[in-house]
Amino acid sequence: WDAASGQELQALLGDTNQVTSVAFSHDGMQIVSGSKDSSVRVWDAASGQELQALLGDTNQVTSVAFSHDGMQIVSGSRDNSVRVWDAASGQELQALLGDTNQVTSVAFSHDGTQIVSGSRDKSVRVWDAASGQ
Repeated sequence: WDAASGQELQALLGDTNQVTSVAFSHDGMQIVSGSKDSSVRVWDAASGQELQALLGDTNQVTSVAFSHDGMQIVSGSRDNSVRVWDAASGQELQALLGDTNQVTSVAFSHDGTQIVSGSRDKSVRVWDAASGQ
């Protein structure tokens, strides 16, 4: 959407179920989406072209975010996992397991060294982005 006019600029189509979370990369060049189809998709913000589908979550993806440098993506899922992805290759780098219920929100710290997750288990967990601990 154009923020000034409210006009739709384009529609990104490719998810096969409801989209539950979206985020821009900090440079505005890419968009990441999470869906009830268990996928994380990366889109070119200018063209709307799907660049890749990141598959590994085993239940609905509820939250997605880019790291500040745009090199990584984090996803949270109803499978109780937080997953870290390489934004360029789409490779899953690690699965952070510790939440005992659905992960509802994820974010990177500004410097990219930490990941925070919120869960339906009533917890907020802070993870070391490099080690997953």
